[in-house]
Amino acid sequence: MSRHTTWVVLSDGARPTEDIYFLASAASGLRRRGVAVERFTASRSFGASWVHGRSLLRRFAGANLLLCRSLPLGWLRWLERHRDAFGYIAYLIDDDIFAASNDPTLPAAYRKRMGGIAKHQPRLVSLADEVVASSEQLARCFFSEHDNVQVLTPPLITPLPSLQHFSQPPSSSANWKIGFYGTRAHLADLMHIAPAIEGMQSQRMDTQVEIMLGPHTPESLITLPRLNAPCPLAWEAFKVYQREHRCHIGLAPLLNTPFNHGKSFIKFFDITAMGGVGIYSNRYPYTEIVQHGKNGLLVNDAHVEWRSALEHLLENPIAAANMAKQAAVDAKRIGNVEAAVQFWLKRSGAVPQ
Repeated sequence: MSRHTTWVVLSDGARPTEDIYFLASAASGLRRRGVAVERFTASRSFGASWVHGRSLLRRFAGANLLLCRSLPLGWLRWLERHRDAFGYIAYLIDDDIFAASNDPTLPAAYRKRMGGIAKHQPRLVSLADEVVASSEQLARCFFSEHDNVQVLTPPLITPLPSLQHFSQPPSSSANWKIGFYGTRAHLADLMHIAPAIEGMQSQRMDTQVEIMLGPHTPESLITLPRLNAPCPLAWEAFKVYQREHRCHIGLAPLLNTPFNHGKSFIKFFDITAMGGVGIYSNRYPYTEIVQHGKNGLLVNDAHVEWRSALEHLLENPIAAANMAKQAAVDAKRIGNVEAAVQFWLKRSGAVPQ
């Protein structure tokens, strides 16, 4: 195996991050160009790095490594001891972990987990030849920590559906689906616009609402008529769900918090992947790609504006369908996976710093 012809994702289980930015976007294109791509699980079991580290060295000495978000402490220590056995190391990050660990609006368990990652993140950064961030704002968080910080915005890895579900306007017999597909990390964002959802759903008969938070769905919403609250899905199951289900309108609220400042525009792709037109908070990162009234709507934080945006799309179904159509066109252009292939291909023969 020649040095710099192999990429190994040393995985701590951050499957969405690994898939979106590398394995499901760039890997096949790299392989077609003669670059081998592998995934090696960094098990959290006791002594795993000592037991399995020898296998990693034997199979992949000289390979480039991709580290995503975090590593178990045992593996981090192991890699610090064996750094010179590998080629170029990239550290890929898609969230402001430090901000998350200090955000009182986030669930306590999530903050604690992010705090554990944040504690050791400087050591991961110091191992890397390059830090790869998913947005410009997030990249700025690392400018003082590393002298080589680059941006790779999310590629589109999901096939886009037809928009046949827009063929009928909303009615009591053909409800339009309004979806929120954020994680619990966005619960405060959802709560902020909850009055808009409550008001609409209490007064209209032509809409159904889907909130993928299961038992974590806010009480003020769970009792609304025609509201479905499926449980959050594991990554692979969620990808299947995206392919098999449609929504007409997607909601992507994003409050002005340090944690949200580092977010990418991935929700634009999530909504488009389900055939929807999105209503987005009128701030970065959505202001980078959403053209108000053309491929979605940008609204300020006041819940009355969210209610107005919902009503506008429901009362103008042809305009909504046209926005969804343009969003699909833009998603294909902005999320072209070839950009990710070229990004990683340039680093496939890079020399460690």
